[in-house]
Formats: sequence, structure tokens, C-alpha cells
Amino acid sequence: MTSAAAKTRPCPICRRPRSQEFAPFCSARCRDRDLANWFTDGYAVPGRPVAPDEIAPED
Repeated sequence: MTSAAAKTRPCPICRRPRSQEFAPFCSARCRDRDLANWFTDGYAVPGRPVAPDEIAPED
């Protein structure tokens, strides 16, 4: 992606112009909202549900 294309894309949270300091977001607030979405399962990667013992089997 060119730097001109990066500047024209809006913030993925609020759609305001991006800030160089907080790219790809416009502010620390939007950056923190994005992080909170990951922590609270607001985002998910598609796939089949996994049982806890498949993730970390006990030895």
C-alpha cells in the first residue's frame, strides 16, 4: 500500500481521517476501542468451535 493510499483510508472505527501517530486509527480512543473489541470477543475468527481440552490438553 502506498503512503497516499494509507492517508486516504479512514479510521476503521469511526471513519474519520487517520492520524499518522495512531495509524491506522484517528486517535488513541479509537485504537483503545479496537483493542477492547478483541478482549471482549467483539471480533472473531471464523471456524468451528473448539473444546478447551483441544486447545491445551492436560498431560
